[in-house]
Amino acid sequence: MAKSNAVQAQAALVERPRAQVLIIGAGINGIATFRDLALQGVDVVIVDRGDFVSGASAASSHMIHGGVRYLENGEFRLVKESVEERNGLIKIAPHYVKPLQTTIPIFSTFSGVLSAPLRFLTHKQGSKHVERGALLIKLGMVLYDSFSRDGGTVPRHVFAGRKKALAALPQLNAGLKYTATYYDAAMHDPERLALDVLRDGLDAGSNARAANYVEAVGMDEEGVRLRNAITGEEFSFAADVVVNTSGPWTDHTNDALGQPSAFMGGTKGSHIVLDSPELLAATGGREIFFEHEDGRIVLIYPLKGRVLVGTTDLEHDMTKPIRCTEAEVDYFFELVAHVFPTVSVDRSNIVFRFSGVRPLPRHDDEQPGFVSRDYRIESRPLERRSADGRPGTLLSLVGGKWTTFRALAENLSSQVLELIGMARTVSTEGLAIGGGRSWPTTDAAHKVWVTAHGDEVGSARAEQLLARYGTHAADIIDFLSLEADALLTNNDGYSRREIEYLAQTESVVRLIDVLLRRTSMAFVGSATSPLIDELADILAGVLGWSADRCAQEVQHAEQILSDVHGVAFAERTVLSHT
Repeated sequence: MAKSNAVQAQAALVERPRAQVLIIGAGINGIATFRDLALQGVDVVIVDRGDFVSGASAASSHMIHGGVRYLENGEFRLVKESVEERNGLIKIAPHYVKPLQTTIPIFSTFSGVLSAPLRFLTHKQGSKHVERGALLIKLGMVLYDSFSRDGGTVPRHVFAGRKKALAALPQLNAGLKYTATYYDAAMHDPERLALDVLRDGLDAGSNARAANYVEAVGMDEEGVRLRNAITGEEFSFAADVVVNTSGPWTDHTNDALGQPSAFMGGTKGSHIVLDSPELLAATGGREIFFEHEDGRIVLIYPLKGRVLVGTTDLEHDMTKPIRCTEAEVDYFFELVAHVFPTVSVDRSNIVFRFSGVRPLPRHDDEQPGFVSRDYRIESRPLERRSADGRPGTLLSLVGGKWTTFRALAENLSSQVLELIGMARTVSTEGLAIGGGRSWPTTDAAHKVWVTAHGDEVGSARAEQLLARYGTHAADIIDFLSLEADALLTNNDGYSRREIEYLAQTESVVRLIDVLLRRTSMAFVGSATSPLIDELADILAGVLGWSADRCAQEVQHAEQILSDVHGVAFAERTVLSHT
């Protein structure tokens, strides 16, 4: 990614502790704002207390969607922006964002017609939940088509009766009356997409710097007080504009900066990943998107040979750990049984679980499902004055979601540009992201790319790397070809040199960074102890870890995977790393 590794990036902030703009929080919205500003030539720095895209942005449903359910909330502006951005991302990030056929099973015809106006006007469910029937869903689909078809490139929705629906998806609940099928978009590798956005910003020039594992812990007379989370070193960093994109932790960051706020009121959403060939086959390659008995909109989604099931919408105290609970797991099994009653899944099928808090605005008594998914920007002056004597400014992002990250970043960046007196020179609309540049859009072009890059690694491997990294795979293939390579002993989908490349170029600081965000090994259930040991040894050689540090990283990775993601490991008796 950057020409310097993570340690050098952290050190560079100490050596030059000033920028026009400091962004705190490297989730997708912070990273996208960083990219936008970097492309304008702004002297911009982004930091995160953990790894890049390791917070709320790492707990998504892996979808880029127009938000058909937001129509019921009356959020027409957000729906319009969402579908436009979804259609745009399919074009500018085609390596990671792809059209997704989505089917809604419907169990009644007229249900919900009388209660829908109450939900629309009051954002309350009423004393008893009433299922949305075919008539309401049909109206919603017609309206959604009017927003989302992008000149006809996205197919219109299709309604099917029971017989036709069960012919297409025979394991659906036979009690259904209709299905509605429409298209949204899948985001196969959200963390890698975010890393591509970050790389675009860094490639803009030396005006753009990024450092993970650097936390904002306070303010002093010289600026924001930053702390290196690995070494504990603290230093002051001056900026004319501070942008807080900490997501659900926005209020906590503002508190640390001496600017108390009460903007946020996020809700927790959890998911489980199932290794169930039967359930995978039952989906027919489609996302199943539906309303459960409690009114919650949930999904069953085939992804990477597994099935993602989610999500919940629960109030959460940000001082407490964010975990997928056993009660939520039971809930997921209930909804699978409701939609696919003949398919049996249980806890033995779970290979990974994850949970995150949506960066929603404070909503007091409003029901979680009706809280706006739109965003706003809060501005406050900072006591510390900028280089030209003007007061500094703190901008806090409230809300935001994956689908609209590009448009959100453009709006936020435009406000920053106005504050620092610079004009926009580059638009990100239609601008390809990372490995989406020069993407082979036809089968013939795809074959040409694979053939041209298959001489060094073979066509099958070139095909695999193109799917994994987009056209950035060409750089990786060049790196692999410099020295002898071998597939990992404990995961033959990756090679040693590939892991070395990620460690050298993508700001890897900890072993868990590779398992969760540089690869999808943990997500699909491949994070075994032998694999973790193998990866640790490779990273140790690249990053210069001692035997003790290597053992600590293994212990840390297994603890995170076990405690946060429900991955089971056999008890270790001896840890040996060279």
